Amino acid sequence: MKTTFVLLAFLGMSLCAHAQKAVLPNAVADAFSQKFPNAQKVRWNQEEANEWEAEFYLNGVETSASFSPVGNWMETETEISKNSLPAPVKNTLTQQFAGYKTGEVAIIDLPTFSGYEIELKKKDQAIEVQLTKDGVLKNKRILKDRADND
Repeated sequence: MKTTFVLLAFLGMSLCAHAQKAVLPNAVADAFSQKFPNAQKVRWNQEEANEWEAEFYLNGVETSASFSPVGNWMETETEISKNSLPAPVKNTLTQQFAGYKTGEVAIIDLPTFSGYEIELKKKDQAIEVQLTKDGVLKNKRILKDRADND
């Protein structure tokens, strides 16, 4: 009897969890198809209530793009190697972020900005910076800091 009850409870929870999975809005799928008609191996995730992210390959390169639930494009990130960064960006990293190790590097395109997004790590701190192609720092945000863990 207990086994049957446990199995029924587990089945009920599984069905509830499955039913709560969000469905990709048609407006998002349509906007993505128009912007990236050659995308391959597309995987969708709902990042937040107001953001859908597609991870995919475009011309063999790992890329991601975010859209609002009504299909407005928000951002595209294309992973690149740090060796692919232009000299002005490398110079800024050397001068302004000495001692940091370079993590993930991407070309980032937003409606209001195009440039590079670079993750930097130093001891217990991780930051993310956005730089223009000319090496101008546009944004810096702390990802992880020792103080956050205390």
